[in-house]
Amino acid sequence: MASLFIHSSFLSSPKPSKPIISYPTKKPPPQILPATVLLAGKTDPLPSSPTLQTFWDWLSNKGVISPKSPSVNLGIVPEGLGLISQKNFSRNEVVVEVPSKVWINSDTVAASEIGGLCGGLKPWASIALFLLREKGREDSPWRSYIEIMPSGTDSTIFWSEEELFELQGTQLLGTTLGVKEYVQSEFIKIEEEIILPNKHLFPTITLDDFLWAFAMLRSRAFSNLRGQNLVLIPLADLINHSPSITIEDPSWEIKGGGLFSRELLFSLRTPIPVKAGDQVLIQYDMGKSNAELALDYGFVESRSDRNMYTLTLEIPESDPFFGDKLDIAETNGFQETAYFDIILGRSLPPGLLPYLRLVALGGTDAFLLESIFRNSIWGHLELPISRTNEELICQVVRDACKTALSNYHTTIEEDEKLIQQGNLNPKLEIAVGVRAGEKKVLEQIDGIFKERELELDVLEYYQERRLKDLGLVGEQGEIIFWEPK
Repeated sequence: MASLFIHSSFLSSPKPSKPIISYPTKKPPPQILPATVLLAGKTDPLPSSPTLQTFWDWLSNKGVISPKSPSVNLGIVPEGLGLISQKNFSRNEVVVEVPSKVWINSDTVAASEIGGLCGGLKPWASIALFLLREKGREDSPWRSYIEIMPSGTDSTIFWSEEELFELQGTQLLGTTLGVKEYVQSEFIKIEEEIILPNKHLFPTITLDDFLWAFAMLRSRAFSNLRGQNLVLIPLADLINHSPSITIEDPSWEIKGGGLFSRELLFSLRTPIPVKAGDQVLIQYDMGKSNAELALDYGFVESRSDRNMYTLTLEIPESDPFFGDKLDIAETNGFQETAYFDIILGRSLPPGLLPYLRLVALGGTDAFLLESIFRNSIWGHLELPISRTNEELICQVVRDACKTALSNYHTTIEEDEKLIQQGNLNPKLEIAVGVRAGEKKVLEQIDGIFKERELELDVLEYYQERRLKDLGLVGEQGEIIFWEPK
């Protein structure tokens, strides 16, 4: 995750984030449109129809769909390919069930001819290498499935330098470059240890090929399933995302194949009622930001709570109280570096202000770091410590926001004008949406701490609270001096 600001003693510099393989999707439509069904009546003679028909026949032969009465069919939709209902579905009704014999996961790789070579690889890397191996085989049993995969997506990892320029100043740019660097480093290692020594298995695999396989997994694979860390599910991975669906419960599960079957089934349900002829859609992940959606899938949403900025705080090793502060942080569930996601329109996340106050603690406030306060200090940090401490965190955060805002090459007003004009190409729409969202969050953060600055003279600090606890402050806030009798 990238940081808010790099020129502060405790707001740290950007660090590339390692990728998390996530759920499948394509770019969502602005509205749900009637779909052209390809295989029901074969009335649309598109050039891709033979490939899709071969895939459909493959699914039928594998027992995934019933050729005579399928519950869904393939269709051309605004996202590309999608699942079109062939009947009316009620909410939570099963749409598709895919048996494990057609899944691609780590077990599939282990049982293949390259399984012995992939034992030491990360699961995603081994599956990516398997995809490329099967893609290059004319006689691959997976060819019908792999051939319907797109050559790319609008994910920012596929953007040109000119397109990435539109992300100047954004955290998404840093994350995108970090992910590409991460994939490249994995490829270099795999190329040296596996690909080059086994050219008979991998005749021509380039970094671009490996990046493609990575992107297919990132955009199509399901993860965190029962006993399955990462798995490609043919047919089910054609399900598209709808921004209008806000149900957070997952629309899929792994279940047994029946009383007399040990085979597992991937069961996909519709979260909302669907009429025959409409596209079946789901919600991928309500917790993802627009930057994450852009990186994983290549789209953004207009929902304000998709706009997020990650603030990275760090206890510098040069801090004379580094050891004490780190111990306090760890005791309360934090580390030397802490990440806080700020979401547009929402309050600051829990722990942010206490952590800021801890990192800024020093001078006459440093006595709170003594071991006698170790069990109670976090409670003290949840409230203002001193005017000096509170003023420092306000200044640092506000300066950081101003610096971050200056790094963008457009203003919020300019971005909003572009959005209002419309007719943006998909990638520019993503760039404008992400950078406008980030800037709005930065302005929100700045506004919060500007307001705190205006309250510095009226806030109640530690010493005043302590005197009140001891009964040494009167009703008007005056200090009471007790004289001995």
